[in-house]
Amino acid sequence: MRPTVLVVDDDEAFRALLLDILAREGYRLLEAGSAEEGLDLLAREPVDLVLTDQRMPGIDGIEFVRRARAAANPPAVVVMTAYGTIPQAVEAVRLGAADYLTKPLESPAALRQLVRRILGERTRPADEVGEFLTRDPATLEMLALADRAAATDTTVLIVGESGTGKELLARRIHARSPRRDGPFVALNCAAIPENLAESELFGHEKGAFTGAERRRIGRFEQADGGTLFLDEVGELAEPLQAKLLRALEERTIERVGGSQPIPVDIRLVAATNRDLEAAVAEGTFRRDLYYRLDVVQLRIPPLRERPADLELLVPKLVEAISRRLGLDARQVPEETMARLRLHRWPGNVRELRNVLERALIAAPGPDILPEHLPPLGDDPEPLPEPKADGHADTLSLEEREKQAILEALQRTGGHREKAARLLGISVRTLYNRLRQYGIR
Repeated sequence: MRPTVLVVDDDEAFRALLLDILAREGYRLLEAGSAEEGLDLLAREPVDLVLTDQRMPGIDGIEFVRRARAAANPPAVVVMTAYGTIPQAVEAVRLGAADYLTKPLESPAALRQLVRRILGERTRPADEVGEFLTRDPATLEMLALADRAAATDTTVLIVGESGTGKELLARRIHARSPRRDGPFVALNCAAIPENLAESELFGHEKGAFTGAERRRIGRFEQADGGTLFLDEVGELAEPLQAKLLRALEERTIERVGGSQPIPVDIRLVAATNRDLEAAVAEGTFRRDLYYRLDVVQLRIPPLRERPADLELLVPKLVEAISRRLGLDARQVPEETMARLRLHRWPGNVRELRNVLERALIAAPGPDILPEHLPPLGDDPEPLPEPKADGHADTLSLEEREKQAILEALQRTGGHREKAARLLGISVRTLYNRLRQYGIR
């Protein structure tokens, strides 16, 4: 199916220019002369990518990003801005925009390349390997527990750093459960504005608040009969934590602005990269909700604790990425594998996949050589040695998370937006962590 691109700009001539540049790419193209018109189109049409002007009469590009990213199936959004308003575009990225570009355009080719990249990221599977590949004893033990939990209807809490494959594991649980024929509905709790989170989860009635022009079904109702996956559940604000707890205990929800309880039949899988026990002790996460979520806890070890898995992951990822990019197959010789083993992978499998994709593009011949890898930085500490029982000495989850953030900031020269993308978390989540750990 052709990707759909929506262009939102009140400048008719510039809008026509963008449509003309993209027409030869074979996309399904839509256009809107205002943010309001664009949001109405999003409510009626499936859209993969939106290019929106930052400054428009009425709703501006920043508010457009807020509302578009809160949709049930949110599109990627690129904000177009004049050179003098780049700070506002950066703010849009913090709110969930995929990127921004400056007006006037650098070139038609640059626009086409940006659109291809973002659409490629959007259509890429959560993990190109498709299965949870590992030979690590601790991870194999965790997968066995996951499969046993899948056969029941119990609530599962997945704990792990960003990029370890929490959604991949959640999908595995759904696929091996009695609910496999029902829907799998995912929501990243860190990616939605706090004032829209309740509507996102539970839906709303027409007229419930300004802008609620029609009834909307929330994620709970969408997942009825299947599995609801709440990623980054630790980012929910306290008032919403209470409402989530009530919904889980009573198995009913009420839409915002509604008064009728609606029964829902869902299996909940939640995930977090936070230490929720510490959050409970700090008073930022409800103790009763934590106990309700933490029925079966599955901890995914970070990639640096299972370095032997690189031998499984690298060939599979290279094969899948090559196929997606339309490139010839490449080999990864031992000298390149040795370099990959030295890195601590703060971004885990997600970072590994991105590094291999860049290396594949850079490699002109049949082999990916060390010089084709992007700069990975020097590792300040050696990888942990496995104990006799196959487990590794590990830091606490909080210490590992702090270390990964510091490494990402070092690699990006302190650029926080780039560091967040490297870690695979939202910029808002990164700023929360910086305050939590006292990192300036």
